[in-house]
Amino acid sequence: MIPEDLDKSAERGEPSHVWRAGQERRFAMLTEAAGQRLEGNVLVDGSGVGTYLARLVPISGLAIGLDIELPRVKESQQFTPNVFCAAGEYLPLASDSFDLVFSHEVLEHVQDDEKAISEMVRALKPGGRIVLFCPNRGYPFETHGHFWRGKYHFGNTPLINWLPRALRDKLAPHVEVYTRRDLARLFEGLPVRFVERRTIFGAYDNIIERRPRLGRILRSILQALEKTPLQRLGLSHFWVVEKV
Repeated sequence: MIPEDLDKSAERGEPSHVWRAGQERRFAMLTEAAGQRLEGNVLVDGSGVGTYLARLVPISGLAIGLDIELPRVKESQQFTPNVFCAAGEYLPLASDSFDLVFSHEVLEHVQDDEKAISEMVRALKPGGRIVLFCPNRGYPFETHGHFWRGKYHFGNTPLINWLPRALRDKLAPHVEVYTRRDLARLFEGLPVRFVERRTIFGAYDNIIERRPRLGRILRSILQALEKTPLQRLGLSHFWVVEKV
């Protein structure tokens, strides 16, 4: 589906509007990583239209959403009034106040990712965890589109992220992408330990919708690669980081 506002999609990304196998899988990964922390205070940092927030509200002690886009905030307030409009680099929240911070494919869109990570850690209680999904530079496609001759082109673009950084950033200046080393650098000097750091492939629900048999075969093969060294080609990083 092509967004109605391509400029906004380029700048902020396109949030999940539907719940399918891909979202279900990631939500299961989130709940497993969080454990009993889900019963405490949970922050969805970049809550979009509330796709994940809606499922966290019934099972959390207190679930709070935050997004920089006011229309998205208003839309997601149908699930809880505890949704606020703010930037991830300047969380209007007390230090040491959350048991869990969930950031799902948001970090790549912020203006200052180092500051955003620092704020997530600041907001966590000791023993609290960040569950983070963000784009892997090793994936053969840039899923956020690209710019060419001043015009934004929506959709998957092959091999852009494999180009030298300077050239890659000219074609996709609107979105960041990360190697494992890039992500680790954002946490340097912060009071954290890494619980889990790996790369996952997608669920390819769009392909399955159009060509079910082919899509399911593709999903099975690629997700099986997550247990091999070829996981480095995965779509997204999945990190679980605990404040010490």
